Amino acid sequence: MALLKRFTVYTTIATCFLFLLYQLSFPYRPADWQDPAEDHKHDDKGAKASPPHQSRYDWTKVPVRNPVTSLTPLPTGEPLPLPKIQFEFGTEKDIEKQLRETRQSEVKKAFQRCWKAYQEHAWMQDEIKPISGGSRNTFGGWAATLIDALDTLWIMDMKDDFKVAVDAVAKVDFGSSSLDFINVFETNIRHLGGLLSAYELSGEKILLKKATEVGEMLYVAFDTPNRMPITRWDLHKAGNGYAQVADETVLVAEIGSLTMEFTRLSQITKNPKWYDAITRITEVFAKQQSKTKLPGMWPIAVNAKKALFTEDTGFTLGAMSDSLYEYFLKTYVLLGGLDPVYKTLYEGSMETAIKHTMYRPMTPDNADILMSGFVRAESTQATLHPEFQHLVCFAGGMFALGGRIFQIDEHVSIGRKLADACVWAYKALPFGIMPEISHMYPCPNITGCEWDEEAWKAEVARKADMENEEDPMQNIAASRLPKGFTEINDRRYILRPEAIESVFVLYRITGQQQWQAAAWDMFTAIQKYTQTDLANAALLDISVTDGMPPKMDLMESFWMAETLKYFYLVFSEPDHISLDDYVFNTEAHPFRIPK
Repeated sequence: MALLKRFTVYTTIATCFLFLLYQLSFPYRPADWQDPAEDHKHDDKGAKASPPHQSRYDWTKVPVRNPVTSLTPLPTGEPLPLPKIQFEFGTEKDIEKQLRETRQSEVKKAFQRCWKAYQEHAWMQDEIKPISGGSRNTFGGWAATLIDALDTLWIMDMKDDFKVAVDAVAKVDFGSSSLDFINVFETNIRHLGGLLSAYELSGEKILLKKATEVGEMLYVAFDTPNRMPITRWDLHKAGNGYAQVADETVLVAEIGSLTMEFTRLSQITKNPKWYDAITRITEVFAKQQSKTKLPGMWPIAVNAKKALFTEDTGFTLGAMSDSLYEYFLKTYVLLGGLDPVYKTLYEGSMETAIKHTMYRPMTPDNADILMSGFVRAESTQATLHPEFQHLVCFAGGMFALGGRIFQIDEHVSIGRKLADACVWAYKALPFGIMPEISHMYPCPNITGCEWDEEAWKAEVARKADMENEEDPMQNIAASRLPKGFTEINDRRYILRPEAIESVFVLYRITGQQQWQAAAWDMFTAIQKYTQTDLANAALLDISVTDGMPPKMDLMESFWMAETLKYFYLVFSEPDHISLDDYVFNTEAHPFRIPK
């Protein structure tokens, strides 16, 4: 038992560390670099020499060391007809319309307030500090919040502000950065995705020009011997012509979540080089899908240098893997169904995910919900750890969409139960907001189990390593746990969008107003506890029992790009950015579905 407990603790610590690494874009050392002028030139201490000093680059003129001799073309032909995704909404009653529009207006006011604060205190910077009024540059210094929120401005009909923002975007210089390392994944989903979506919605040509600039920059990260990209990329060494080698340790979500944006850029520009770049990665996923330690899925960490995606033993739909699986489904849609490999990748991975990662938690109300946890697969045994991340809440919407697109009723049902679990978790916490990472007590099977309070208390005591047989409630109080939760590993709420994302998708697919009601409860709770004098702030601990949850001086760009956008769309008319017309990237940027 002691050995098992230590294993669980070590697994949790490792998972939390990697999770923080993923969220904070910590620049761990990239692959080795080679001096283009001299073979492995070193200084007296054996360190590789610094590159020549140059701080601005024309990415189209950086010498290519590993040229592509033959480009994979975009699929041709008429897009396949997709099944209808959205519910057939009827005529809205006056009282329903009034309530919906009132709630939508409140969401828009929240966005307008944050946008004004950003304009006044952090204009052209990546993020505003919502308490102090300062700014942060964590994403290249390329006005991440501004670019990320462009399509939200358009969707919310803030056209005057949109025009001002477009004029500002024209001045963003993607040829230079004050940062040494760039997170290719984050730049792709926020900057490239944001610019492409805003261009599609508005037709503003300068946005396509800037999107192409970002695409040219990111393409240089693929200039490695095997054309696998460097995901935590030293753009200054790349810009100065140093040879690049892909990293041996890469998060699978970061290398696998470039397909939508690169595909769309190729589709719009008619230049296949970006599609070719991501197709090479997709081919590796396809060839190795059945060869991992949990066949069908891929581990959290993969080796890009060797193009070996099979060796690690940790599997999840959550952090560090999430958008990989989402993009299989959505890239299939974006390509009009003309590349069947993405259907194969989605269906194969979801079959494994359902079998190994899903569990039904034991709850005091015996709720019929599902959660997706973390799996450690070693030898012939796969062990499920009943982790529950806020980030994995996206999976409800993914399964529901996949069920509609591929006409798999089971996936729609699973999606509903996954989304229900996130709604349940919001309601279970004292402030109506769920934490980043927690653990639950799993039922023996997904069909359910009856609430057993003594079993729950014993599990809390075991995890807390503070068993009190005389008064087990002391364990609960000390851990600040609502009934059903056995552990809360990360008590923050950082303005995340994943839960409202799935609520939005389930509302548009089912037409059931319970999802709008859930969205309103979530929105009012978040507004009540995260609002500052300027904007909205992340929360450090949503489980405190004395006073208000403490705030952090942090407001990531996804608050306005995703969270508030999804809240707004839940209360929009159903044909506004319809799921039959648009597919969203993982940063909530809608791309038009080809027809």
